[in-house]
Amino acid sequence: MTSAPLLLAFDTSGPHCAAALLRGDDLLSHRVEEMAKGQAERLFPLLEEIMGEHGVGWGDLDGIGVGIGPGNFTGIRLSVSAARGLALSLGKPAIGVSLFQAMAFGHDAPVLCCLDARRDRIYAQILNDGPTEPLHCLIDDLPLPKAGTAVIGHRAAELAERTQGAIVEPKAPLAEAIARTAILRAGADTIPAPAPLYIKPADAAPSKVAPPTILA
Repeated sequence: MTSAPLLLAFDTSGPHCAAALLRGDDLLSHRVEEMAKGQAERLFPLLEEIMGEHGVGWGDLDGIGVGIGPGNFTGIRLSVSAARGLALSLGKPAIGVSLFQAMAFGHDAPVLCCLDARRDRIYAQILNDGPTEPLHCLIDDLPLPKAGTAVIGHRAAELAERTQGAIVEPKAPLAEAIARTAILRAGADTIPAPAPLYIKPADAAPSKVAPPTILA
């Protein structure tokens, strides 16, 4: 009898390290550690702790799930690079899951997913209603979906009033939702390598230091 697939998922797109270990439909472990910095040093020890608690190692995994954003640029690069490296070394698939997809996990009806992008802006995407593009915009500039669309996430009450839809909650914590979404895709014939979901340019100002003069 073939055992259910074992999948490890993680996310560092925000001020946290979040991870989940899933065997088939069974959630073995879920951990979230809030941290403003230090994710790079903490991620792999956290993953090894979670696996060690259940007596499994890297070679036992059937796949990797990873949050691809949107969110903090450095955090997204960290987790996506880690997932791609693990996939290469283990010979197992790495499946990228956006935070919008994780938020909408378990919801079948159309849902407007929103995340705080700071400076009065939001990241938003409508899922379960055909193909739509993720947006980064002021909340007042957000194109409203059809009436009755449910809303989940940042400023949900305000947006639900505009859409005349219900406020809904995530069906699972972030890392668990990433894991459950990824494991549903793990059997696909073609799984693209995870790539960061960057919806806006990096918040980096041009250097004020004059470039060096090249002498002939």
